[in-house]
Amino acid sequence: MRVIVPDYYSEFRCLAGRCKHNCCIGWEIDIDSDTLAFYDSVTGPMAEKLAAGICRDGENAHFCMKEDGRCPFLNENDLCEIIINFGPDKVSDICDDHPRFRNFYSGREEIGLGMSCEAVARLILNKQEKTQLICIQEDEEELWPDEWDFIDLRDEIFDILQQRDKTIDERTAEMLMHCRIESSGYTAAELADIYLPLERLDEKWTELLLQLKNIPQEKLVFTDRNYDIPFEQLIVYLIFRHTTEGLDDDMMDGRILMAVNSFELIRYLCRAYKEITGSMNMDTLCEITRMFSAEIEYSTENTGKLAKFFE
Repeated sequence: MRVIVPDYYSEFRCLAGRCKHNCCIGWEIDIDSDTLAFYDSVTGPMAEKLAAGICRDGENAHFCMKEDGRCPFLNENDLCEIIINFGPDKVSDICDDHPRFRNFYSGREEIGLGMSCEAVARLILNKQEKTQLICIQEDEEELWPDEWDFIDLRDEIFDILQQRDKTIDERTAEMLMHCRIESSGYTAAELADIYLPLERLDEKWTELLLQLKNIPQEKLVFTDRNYDIPFEQLIVYLIFRHTTEGLDDDMMDGRILMAVNSFELIRYLCRAYKEITGSMNMDTLCEITRMFSAEIEYSTENTGKLAKFFE
């Protein structure tokens, strides 16, 4: 199977103990069967701690998170005791894979980096060059005709969205016209109402969305051209991450509109932050995007509801 990644993929580095939003806090972490078998075979000082830190109720074994949401093997320096004791190849598959996501075709696998990770958000949004997809594993690639049609369309979408002689608004409008999709034209308050009922991890996200309902729409228009490249990277990422599933669920228009409206929502949230605090910078954009990703992109229920709504 051929493997495709964005050209920034190899630049990702985990922040480990320096991360402000540790992925070992607040998430239920499943343990795959091979890793569980290794943990069960451990003897010595770590054996008892492993036994106490693993819950086996339900279909899948998982780590028993502490009351504060921390993994029982995350030490006081926010480092993983399993890695310290056994090495990085002995963590569960989900730990090893995060923050990657994967899109599968009949003869191709695409791997991306998810922006719920602050290091990924910074990497993607600060990238100055146009994003390209590159092959890291050459193999025979036999795809169905509809898959080739989609890949051709996505290449065309990327080309349109990366036309830097145009504003980002002009590019998104041209992209929708090219795809023969009518723009939704939702206000900030309307988008807040669409995203508010979705599954929630952090109530801070609720607070951000509610702010959009209290600020007049005319004050939420984003006109600062200095952010055109970061916003370009953002919408290219959203298209790459969320549209492939349209081949399976037949909601391609809905998934393209989900990417566009999520992009608009993040811009509104950034403008609201500036309206409230008087300032905004790249750190603001990275953090709002990270929150969006954590709240929306890691719930198939949320993304499915949005695709269906916009379809």
